[in-house]
Amino acid sequence: MPPENSDAHHPHGSSNRIAADVVVVGAGLSGLVAAATAYAAGKSVAILDQEPEASVGGQAHWSFGGLFMVNTPEQRRLGVKDSKDLALSDWLASAAFDRPVDSNAREWAEAYVDFAAGAKRAWLKSLGVGIFPLVQWAERGGYGPQGHGNSVPRFHVTWGTGPALVKPFLGKVLEGVEAGRVSLHFRHRALALAMTAGKVAGVVGEVLEPSTAVRGQASSRLAVDEFEASAGAVVVTTGGIGANHGAVRRQWPGGRPPAHMLSGVPASVDGDFLSVVQSAGAALINGDRMWHYPEGIHNYDPVWPMHGIRILPGPSSLWLDAEGHQLPAPLFPGYDSLGALRHIVSTGHSHSWFVLNRTIALKELALSGSEQNPDLTGKDVRLLASRLRAGGDSPIQRFLDRGVDFLQAATPGRLASEMNHLVGDNLIQREALESLVSARDRQVASGLGKDPQLAAIRAARRFATDKLMRVAPPHRLTDPAHGPLIAIRLSVLTRKSLGGLRTDLSSRVMDDEGRAIPGLYAAGEAAGFGGGGIHGYRALEGSFLGGCLFTGRVAGGQAAAFV
Repeated sequence: MPPENSDAHHPHGSSNRIAADVVVVGAGLSGLVAAATAYAAGKSVAILDQEPEASVGGQAHWSFGGLFMVNTPEQRRLGVKDSKDLALSDWLASAAFDRPVDSNAREWAEAYVDFAAGAKRAWLKSLGVGIFPLVQWAERGGYGPQGHGNSVPRFHVTWGTGPALVKPFLGKVLEGVEAGRVSLHFRHRALALAMTAGKVAGVVGEVLEPSTAVRGQASSRLAVDEFEASAGAVVVTTGGIGANHGAVRRQWPGGRPPAHMLSGVPASVDGDFLSVVQSAGAALINGDRMWHYPEGIHNYDPVWPMHGIRILPGPSSLWLDAEGHQLPAPLFPGYDSLGALRHIVSTGHSHSWFVLNRTIALKELALSGSEQNPDLTGKDVRLLASRLRAGGDSPIQRFLDRGVDFLQAATPGRLASEMNHLVGDNLIQREALESLVSARDRQVASGLGKDPQLAAIRAARRFATDKLMRVAPPHRLTDPAHGPLIAIRLSVLTRKSLGGLRTDLSSRVMDDEGRAIPGLYAAGEAAGFGGGGIHGYRALEGSFLGGCLFTGRVAGGQAAAFV
């Protein structure tokens, strides 16, 4: 990448007067895809971002790299029978579109599933993006054949995780920089849209002071100059509101929001520019639809404020609310994150617990994020193989050793005491936890049993990936051979906005009357991943990054055609 030097990044003029055919606001994945697409179409492009150059790629860099894809060779090799019709049925059942403004979002959903079942994999392969062969089964649902969730495994992990997904698009952008047709403007914070005769003609904003903040760290907002960027079209790719806890709480759907939350995204994900675009007449819809996780843990080595990591769980842990009551079926780990979140928050507490043992922890728990998966991120086959071996240094073991949320004890009673000590309140009844664990162990010992969670565990082990690396064989939690017992305190972790700027299938931003605003486009999370809310109320995992890819490609191409 070129050095962080204003002259090197501004071939079209000084840092306070910028001109290009297309201006892209935001240098995350969707912004890079849009810029690369517009540049490939022969247009000049200027990319603006309020963060330092170190954070280029945005949230995608930190991601696990999971991609929702349908009927792929990877699925078929594992015996998975998938189809576009089945995937669309799952998507619509999960989204539960029920608002008049959902019309564009539903069109985007149908188009995206078609893309995920068709051109998506071949397109990524042509860009050099590899796919890990063991497809994962995320967000299983459990509400019957017409309910929420994936009927089959569709979570394809990028070989190299998020950074490998960002790489080809950043590479194309840097090719444009070398050719003098793309300019990168970091520390440029857009504050308003420039309008000419009812058409968007650029953006204006402020130049922030230089920052040495490393990737993801909060950076200064001290302005040292102003800028104007003129363009034939503007593409908004500024993301959602996940780090803006005030906005999250104001938009919380019904009931009281949790008193305590962790942030699954850097502080720059503030949503400020969305209100700017709305004030210019754009329709900003479905703000109450959000995708936050109940399985957050404090990062022992934080990068941004309130930095949390999401646990990607297998199905074997007991999931208890703050007072020690087991969550009802089908709210097992990995089945319905949003349903579990709603249930937990309804109790009036901000945390819940996984109760498990060492064998389950090392076999079933994964951590979301590129930095928490050095084997996949580094494409290190030897390190990857170590996941299948007990013991040794691993991300989960480091959290067991250093994580403030991780407790270990020899007996359920002692574990209850440790849990109460951690939260500073006697919410967990020792006798109740002992009784629950004992009852679970009796069900396992029976060989059959009536426990629906054990039935779900046994069913999961019929799928090759789960049996190999995600689901432990059923066993007694208190078996000393699998000990010690472990409790993990889980916090609400903010992550994605499901609503956003309403867009048509050409990524044009619409006003409140459903009319396109000339010259204005949006992509990625800022557009609700398409239409102002392609996921409706619930997302099928792996569709966020894919939504950035799909909408970024459409927005960049359409913006280029417009000018």
